[in-house]
Amino acid sequence: MTSRTLARQTSDVYPEYRQGVLLGITSYGIWGLFPLYWPLLKPAGALEILAHRMVWSLVFVLALLWVARRRSGTAWSDLRTILRDRRRLGLLAGAAVLITINWGAYIYGVNTGHVVETALGYFIGPLVSVVVGVVALGERLRGWQWTAVGLGTVAVVVLAIGYGRPPWIALTLAFAFGIYGLLKKLAATGAVESMAVETGLTAVPALIYLGVLEGSGAGTFAGHGVGHALLLAGGGVVTALPLLTFAGSATRIPLTMIGLLQYIAPVIQFLLGVLVIGEHMPVERWIGFALVWSGLVMLSWDGLRRRSLDRRA
Repeated sequence: MTSRTLARQTSDVYPEYRQGVLLGITSYGIWGLFPLYWPLLKPAGALEILAHRMVWSLVFVLALLWVARRRSGTAWSDLRTILRDRRRLGLLAGAAVLITINWGAYIYGVNTGHVVETALGYFIGPLVSVVVGVVALGERLRGWQWTAVGLGTVAVVVLAIGYGRPPWIALTLAFAFGIYGLLKKLAATGAVESMAVETGLTAVPALIYLGVLEGSGAGTFAGHGVGHALLLAGGGVVTALPLLTFAGSATRIPLTMIGLLQYIAPVIQFLLGVLVIGEHMPVERWIGFALVWSGLVMLSWDGLRRRSLDRRA
């Protein structure tokens, strides 16, 4: 291979890589700023916000599918293929339940003043994913990975002592999203199509709940002004947008880079919780977070080292 050919290939690949990194930063940046958005939807409660998030996410995704159909004509056929496949449909139904639990726990945590705990959930998420891989897929862990998981376990114990209870919000977020990722991996479907199925399955009970809520006078969509209604509807956009930019990022950059970028969101959430919202951080929580961060450093270092060895081999 000549130097000119190599230079041409590098120039072709680098813009794709750079675009993938920017899309990834956009995704995790939006997710990191979520604690600033959901409190704007008060006086709506967590369940009402969750229901609106499901419904308006479906509306937004259907609009994207319509645009995709105009351009390529394959999106709807891909969706029909998924709906005819019972195995994939069952996996996505399970994923829909898990992402509903994840979304609900996150909204509840943010709107009740537990932003730092929600950040903890996404910090320990990679460690939980490792455990899920061992239990569900029979993957074998290397020594550094076992050490990282051990540090994460000790951290949860320390934080439980500090909180006076297990960090349920963090654990719910981490395990729901970890198993959700497993089901999505097994389903192997496109981002937009899978999200259409997931939100389609959850939108019906969400619409029924919202109808009952508005009919009883307890809903906030119709009675708190146009601005409030638009913010509730905007939950669908802010939900779907980072998922789409993430899908674009994942196809352009290696998984190791995705693994490093994913810490952007919980770091932003943690800083918002401590510096902006002013959540109290006693010594036990600092120790617990330090243990989690140490485990994540080990996990990331081990992944990068393994990728370097595989590349040399």
